Amino acid sequence: MTRWVRRFDDFLNRLLEQHAREAGESVDTYVARAVAAQMATDLRRANDPNIADLQTHLAAVGVLDEEAMPDVSAVIADPDRLAALHDTGLLDSPPEVIYDRITRAAAEALDTPFAMVSLVDVDRQFFKSAVGQESTSPEDRQTPIERSVCQYAVANGAPLILEDARADPTFKQHPAVRDGTVVAYLGIPLMDEAGNAVGTLCVYDTKPRLWSTGHLQVLSDLAALAAERMFHSGS
Repeated sequence: MTRWVRRFDDFLNRLLEQHAREAGESVDTYVARAVAAQMATDLRRANDPNIADLQTHLAAVGVLDEEAMPDVSAVIADPDRLAALHDTGLLDSPPEVIYDRITRAAAEALDTPFAMVSLVDVDRQFFKSAVGQESTSPEDRQTPIERSVCQYAVANGAPLILEDARADPTFKQHPAVRDGTVVAYLGIPLMDEAGNAVGTLCVYDTKPRLWSTGHLQVLSDLAALAAERMFHSGS
């Protein structure tokens, strides 16, 4: 038997081959992706500023090459939706206490390390408020649209519930899932009265979570407060 990993015995190497095969990957690709994801996780836990450079480089060299996610660009680029988004005046705006209270309440109520009010633009995702990512620098308050999980809740206009995205046949291909940023996710679209979803209130974790109907109800109630502020308070 090929000894794929020097310190693995035959049992571990057989298990490695099995999991790579089930993932539809070669062992080399499976191992490279696992190591890259662990590196990203370690940098993130250490709050190392090099995490962004690592993610960019991994994507550029193809270590985290993936099958395409569903194309929701037509919905994301819908003129009415984008008009509703820009009418909020919240893109690139500074943090506000009201939204920070909502994300803190979401993180505490659902016991998650991360909670965000995200706004999904045509080519990026902007964080109006974020728990677990409190930097105020413009670079840290947005990501390219390709790294957005929230865009799929926005496109569907419905809650997105992922208990272990690594096991989901679609979302296991998402770059934020493959590098370990997102494992569990719960997101509620923020919608105006015309049904245009401009972003989400979401919580996520780097480990699997079992989301209950109570979790969904609490997050939906908090999302309603955020939407009320966005669309009816002149913010």
